[in-house]
Amino acid sequence: MNLTRALRIDPRLIQRIAFTGAGGKTTALFQLAREISPTTIVTATTHLGAWQISAADHHMIAKDLGNPSDMPTNGVILVTDEFENDRTKPINEKVLNWLYEKSKEANLPLLIEADGSRQRALKAPAAHEPPIPDFVETVIVVAGLSALGKPLTDEHVHRAEIFSQLSGLQIGEIITPESITRVLSDPQGGLKNIPAHARRIALLNQADTPALQSIGGKMAHRLRDHFDSVVVGSLRQKNLQTIERCAGIILAAGESKRFGSAKQLLDWKGKPFVRQIAETALQADLDPVVVVTGFDSARIESALAGLPVNIVYNSDYQQGQSASIKKGIRSLLMNTGSSIFLLADQPQIPVDVIRALVESHTQEMQAILAPLVLEERRANPVLFDRVTYPDLLQLEGDVGGRAIFNKHHVEYLPWHDDILLFDVDKPEDYQRLVEDETL
Repeated sequence: MNLTRALRIDPRLIQRIAFTGAGGKTTALFQLAREISPTTIVTATTHLGAWQISAADHHMIAKDLGNPSDMPTNGVILVTDEFENDRTKPINEKVLNWLYEKSKEANLPLLIEADGSRQRALKAPAAHEPPIPDFVETVIVVAGLSALGKPLTDEHVHRAEIFSQLSGLQIGEIITPESITRVLSDPQGGLKNIPAHARRIALLNQADTPALQSIGGKMAHRLRDHFDSVVVGSLRQKNLQTIERCAGIILAAGESKRFGSAKQLLDWKGKPFVRQIAETALQADLDPVVVVTGFDSARIESALAGLPVNIVYNSDYQQGQSASIKKGIRSLLMNTGSSIFLLADQPQIPVDVIRALVESHTQEMQAILAPLVLEERRANPVLFDRVTYPDLLQLEGDVGGRAIFNKHHVEYLPWHDDILLFDVDKPEDYQRLVEDETL
């Protein structure tokens, strides 16, 4: 997965993006610049090292820009102030605003390095940092996981004293995942000066080993409360995964007319169906878990007592499954990356398949991902990326997510167990479910 996709940057939308932090910030900036558009403007509100200039196709000194026609029309165009020893000076506000207007006029992306780190893996910002322009739509905060296990010193951390204050570590103590997480999520640390309207993305770079990738994944789940998404991996190895909230939406509003009573409340191993399914979703770390109720809502809500789930009532439940799908999606936060829809008549769905869907999606960001059983039969549950939400919100009548399969590329996760194919439509199905110990 390339960086553009991992960051959910849509090349069709011209964007202004700022990079802060340390541990691969400049590498990420130029890598994205080459992926996002044939022509991209790059600049810096901080110093750039002379050795970094060669990453661009064209380098222009701000004072030499007389008018927009002076700028090249292709490639990565780097605009800086003049050199001072072995570094370029930051551009001033006048030049920055000129570049902003130029990017709008020419429909070109504008990428801004808005932090200096002196090639360290980590940093904490000083009082005047980072200089992030108010007009940026996305801020990418970079941290290098190569500092893990190293002592908190100036060798590994730029502005180690400030990092110490924010993290609670003493100078010389070993840098831990918890200390990095604390600094990244601090309003005076990684979140400092990010405009309120901007998307926040944490990029945990330098996860060059499976062990560091695992650590980064655990850090990401804690950082999701502060960032819209967290990208973990290695820019050098081009091995990235995107960790976002994946919601579980349990469709439990139906009348169960064919069955004859509310299937959501049938007993399975001592628990109502709907409670078992909700507990499975919670065990799989879906966040949030939304239960859409409708028919017999009071009893269904009672069956969920004590569980940390969001209950959404669908007053239009008689209109069919599409109404519940729309209610569930509309209840989600804007930064929810995907959703897995769970049916109220499948209490036997295992945690493992849900986790496998989420894990696959973090690595490939599929639009729609469904289990494939016995190499030929599509099964439930199905994961839908948020790019599909506009189409799901257009559904009408008694149809589910399969109605939009023709509008998006559907990918499949091979699964070994045909337990996913079983659902309860008739009383005899329920009898089989109760009696069959393999289910």
